[in-house]
Amino acid sequence: MERNEPSVTVIGLGLMGRALAGAFLKAGHPTTVWNRTTAKADRLVADGARLAPSLTAALRPGTLAVVCLTDYPALYELLDTDEVDLTGTTLLQLTSGSSGQARDAARWAEPRGARYLDGAIMAVPPAIGTAEAVILTSGPRTDLDPHRPVLDALGTVDHLGTDHGLAALYDVAGLAMMWSVLNAWLQGTALVRTAGVDATTYAGFARTIAAGVADWLPGYAEQIDSGSFPAEVSALETDARAMAHLVEESEAVGVNAELPRLIQAMAHRALAAGHGGEQYPVLIEEFSRPRRD
Repeated sequence: MERNEPSVTVIGLGLMGRALAGAFLKAGHPTTVWNRTTAKADRLVADGARLAPSLTAALRPGTLAVVCLTDYPALYELLDTDEVDLTGTTLLQLTSGSSGQARDAARWAEPRGARYLDGAIMAVPPAIGTAEAVILTSGPRTDLDPHRPVLDALGTVDHLGTDHGLAALYDVAGLAMMWSVLNAWLQGTALVRTAGVDATTYAGFARTIAAGVADWLPGYAEQIDSGSFPAEVSALETDARAMAHLVEESEAVGVNAELPRLIQAMAHRALAAGHGGEQYPVLIEEFSRPRRD
């Protein structure tokens, strides 16, 4: 029986690229793959993928091409040549980078006749193809919507807006959240270990704290968006005193205090600017300005 499912091409077959192609195949989409090292396509070909003999063959007019390479320079190295015709191709770039690089890539693609979408994968390879895999996309929705039946095979596809840099911005903002939560947990774990408490025991308590703090975010976001920070729960000057306790305790038990001292320094600047009676989100003013030496 002839297959009528929409097709897709995957360029780049590292761990993530192979996971993307595998999800498309599992969903029944005819999938073309290309990689400089062709051996990386062997398993996918065995599962039904078509290995394109060249980039030119992989990028036919009307093709949805999902690009997953090491960085943006690799994109240009492969596709910014006279041999590659991007006319009529929709490029979804899932390579990690900055918002500026994403916008530059969109400007590069336009005169070459390609429709360009930038994206970010908020998942590890084994999660691709499940609802837990979030695929952030940015660029014109009119370029995305025709390909949603294919892209939905990857997981939960979220369109952020027409600005091509939004996916990259959300990506690094998500990393800021991830590392901040993990670093805070490591700080706490280092503290309780000095009293013989193991990380597993502390993790349960820390998870409860993290979930409770997450519940504050919508209300704090309203304060930031309105530019008004009434101390409904606690004033910054009270939080600053608690920061001092954390620094003192860390130093007393021989635990590195660099992280809490960094946040304490930001709070002290806000206090000096007269924000002591306002609520913690007023620190957005410190986070929003470059470091002052």
